[in-house]
Order: sequence, then C-alpha cells, then structure tokens
Amino acid sequence: MKRFAILSLIALLLSFSFLAISEEVKMVGVITKIEITGKDAKTATAILKDTKTDKQVPIIINDDLTLDKFKDHRINEGDEIRCKYEEKDGKNISTYFRKTAGC
Repeated sequence: MKRFAILSLIALLLSFSFLAISEEVKMVGVITKIEITGKDAKTATAILKDTKTDKQVPIIINDDLTLDKFKDHRINEGDEIRCKYEEKDGKNISTYFRKTAGC
C-alpha cells in the first residue's frame, strides 16, 4: 500500500512538472519591424517573418545586449535572425536573439 501511494505521488508530481515547463520555440526569420518601448528603453518588440512559414511573429526582447544592438543599429530591419523564445501569457519572450551571419 505504501509503495502504491509513493508511486502515485511521484506520477502526480511528474505530470505537474511537465505542465509547468514551457516549450522553447526555435526559428529563423527576417526582421520586418523593430519597436523600442518603455521610458528607459528596457523592452523592444521585433516582428520576424518566419522563413519556413512566412508567418509574422512578434518577439519581445528584454536583454540589455540585444537592446544595445538595436540602439547602435548593429541589428536592423531586414536582418536575418536566429532566435529562441518561450510563450508566456500569450506573449513570445526571447531567450536567444542573434544575427545568423554573426554580430
């Protein structure tokens, strides 16, 4: 009986842990628009056109390194980007955002 209870508890915990893990999506696309927002410019939204599906995907960028590249125009509209993002609360939050040719 104890063994059954322990196995049931483990199964329950594993099922909840899979729900909590958000799936990271990888894509390559061309930037069609960049909008830097916020008073201190701590957030930007880049619209990428997915090279596989031609779908427009908005990506929210929060990391300072990428935001500096937007401000310095090292990353511009028309650049091809390799990115990874997680979907949180209906928004695509960037976890990796780099030029495919290097930057």
